[in-house]
Amino acid sequence: MITPHVRLLNWARLKSPWILHFNSGACNSCDIELVALLSPRYDVERFGILLEPSPRHADVLMVTGAVTRQCAERLRRIYDQMPEPKFVVAIGACACSGGVFSGSYNVLGGADKVIPVDIYIPGCPPKPEAIIDGVIKLLKKAESGGEKNNG
Repeated sequence: MITPHVRLLNWARLKSPWILHFNSGACNSCDIELVALLSPRYDVERFGILLEPSPRHADVLMVTGAVTRQCAERLRRIYDQMPEPKFVVAIGACACSGGVFSGSYNVLGGADKVIPVDIYIPGCPPKPEAIIDGVIKLLKKAESGGEKNNG
């Protein structure tokens, strides 16, 4: 049975997800598109989506860039520091599969090689509208009690 306290927390997380951005190593195009969401043109903060600098307060980890050997442990540590329930969004071709860097000596691949990913947003780079659509799909999935990846 879900207590009223837990129900309230889940409602708050769905209405105001706090996101943490992590660039695991790439060209920064996806980072620019992600930051564009905070600009007056898209202004996702009006929907309650806030950029959070600490993994201890974030609900959603947004990963951009291919995962390199150097940052793999750091990405896992940040993921482990996030409180449950936590969600991961892979933004861009590099975070989804390694992109153009796939097969390089220092690239492990996409974010799913290190942590479980809930939503993939492909593109090189994906438009801000696609990122917003991916976050909305993630929230709908979480609201309906969709399958959560565990890692």
